[in-house]
Amino acid sequence: MADAKKYTDKLANARVLVIGGSSGIGFSVAEACLENNCTVIISSSQRSRIDSAISRLLSSYPSAKDRLSGHPCDLSSPTLEENIKSLFSKVSTLDHIVYTAGDRLATMPLGEATLEKIQKAGMVRFFAPLLVAKHAVAHLAPGPNSSITLTTGVVSEKPNAGWAVPASYSAGLHSMMRALALDLKPTRVNLVSPGAVVTELWDFMPKDEFPKLAEQFKKGMTTGELGQPEDVAEAYLYCMRDRNVTGSMISTNGGSMLMTGKF
Repeated sequence: MADAKKYTDKLANARVLVIGGSSGIGFSVAEACLENNCTVIISSSQRSRIDSAISRLLSSYPSAKDRLSGHPCDLSSPTLEENIKSLFSKVSTLDHIVYTAGDRLATMPLGEATLEKIQKAGMVRFFAPLLVAKHAVAHLAPGPNSSITLTTGVVSEKPNAGWAVPASYSAGLHSMMRALALDLKPTRVNLVSPGAVVTELWDFMPKDEFPKLAEQFKKGMTTGELGQPEDVAEAYLYCMRDRNVTGSMISTNGGSMLMTGKF
């Protein structure tokens, strides 16, 4: 008689759309979902990035060829809503949606913030997830087995000087998530808040500067280590697995919320 798999098979055969799944935390979520025998659809802004991510994923999970696909969706475009509708038209019925998409944080002195810059800063990180939720309802299997998991960051609770624009959107995602949990019930909606995590998001920095920044981050974390995307991905798995969690924020920050100074 085979052992029971009451817990390890909770996500088996689920269909998961990872928006932002070509890199960083989203890529790790895609890896984790494949390991849990899900069918995974990743989305990113460019077909080339999707193809590269699929190639990397299949190098680690060659048996998942029939459970992995991807579709481009530009979330920074003026045609944002039409792009999202087009994406959903290609994915059929889903069980879970994970939104990890993000662009470079629009940090700037408040005096330099113009309406145009503020609106641009919110496209990928605020307006897009709201519109994703709007159109997701028609494509998610009904009931509390299904979920949407959004992404914010510790800046939503512990802002730094010069972060007024991104911190405003990040904080707004807390209220968005709770309101969506009501609007979309019984589908579950949750929010993951990572601290500093080692991802490609930092690639814009000169290579000799990031190690210095990393050391600053480490001093402000009780773990003494930056987050790794494969660890942070566990928070998203939890949100998908636990049919009792909705309207909740899961923080994974290396203890930075306990420390003084910058996150």
